[in-house]
Amino acid sequence: MSVVSGLPGEPRASSPVSSQRLGRPRLKPAPSRKRVRFHKVRSADGTLVEAWTNGADGPTVLVCNGLGTNPYAWPELLSPDCGLRVISWNHRGVGRSARPEDESRVGVDAFVEDAIAVLDDAGVDTCVVAGWSIGVNTAFELAVRHPERVSGLFAVAGVPGGTFASMGAPLLIPRPLREPIVKGVAHGMRLGGPVLTPVVRRLPIGPVTSTVLRYSGFMFPSAKGADVRRAVREFLTTPVDWYGHLALAAAEHGRVSLSGIDVPAAFVAGRFDLMASHHDMRTAAERMGDAEYTNLLGSHFLTLERPELVARLLREFVERVEG
Repeated sequence: MSVVSGLPGEPRASSPVSSQRLGRPRLKPAPSRKRVRFHKVRSADGTLVEAWTNGADGPTVLVCNGLGTNPYAWPELLSPDCGLRVISWNHRGVGRSARPEDESRVGVDAFVEDAIAVLDDAGVDTCVVAGWSIGVNTAFELAVRHPERVSGLFAVAGVPGGTFASMGAPLLIPRPLREPIVKGVAHGMRLGGPVLTPVVRRLPIGPVTSTVLRYSGFMFPSAKGADVRRAVREFLTTPVDWYGHLALAAAEHGRVSLSGIDVPAAFVAGRFDLMASHHDMRTAAERMGDAEYTNLLGSHFLTLERPELVARLLREFVERVEG
């Protein structure tokens, strides 16, 4: 296992300086070139899930996203010149993905079926699979169940199973208490969702809110306010009770046996991640035969805080796998 703590030339966060204070006219921001295309895909149990792609040219990467999140959590990969063709989907009941007829089918097992449906729809036999947060569970489970479809695993801020037991490490929460605490929160969301959802949907997600989030410690200020606002607005469209339901189902996914995985892997951890212990990520990398581990200054939201760097690491990993 190769280990990198930070990276040479990694950009340092700096405070924004007003152009008016410097005596220069304020410039209009350049129009965004980010794009995402959506379409529907039918999964194995008949559930219609909303697949998405960046429509870019380059090697294909399947993204297994964080629970209930959306394309806008990966802003750099939505650029048409990012060098990677990204395919992915929204989780069941998220965005315009339908809820399954059997509402118990929302765990990692079902996510793996959805991933296969997205790959088949895109005409992809095998590719690198990138996961963020709970998407790391999905990516590694996919590699175990369908090894012929996965050529490499790129894990960002997530562990291959047993996710809830990895949460809260920087807060010094004892490991035996982590999963019960997080499950208790998820139960509360499921029960209180009908009351909480209308309140949450009325929250003003503007510059003040995004600034509070970026300086909260839960997220780092290196994330761009506009990117945070877009990702959070979309995230809050999911009813709170349904998100709690998804979280409880995800909590049932245990540790993945890494001994049966025989593809290159890369783990990118946030040093101050409250949701996925960087120690657990390093341990997982050490248990694999061909794995890289990179520890970055950041939180759970590295794809927003270090979008260019994460995209660069992903491109380099894809080149290594395909080379």
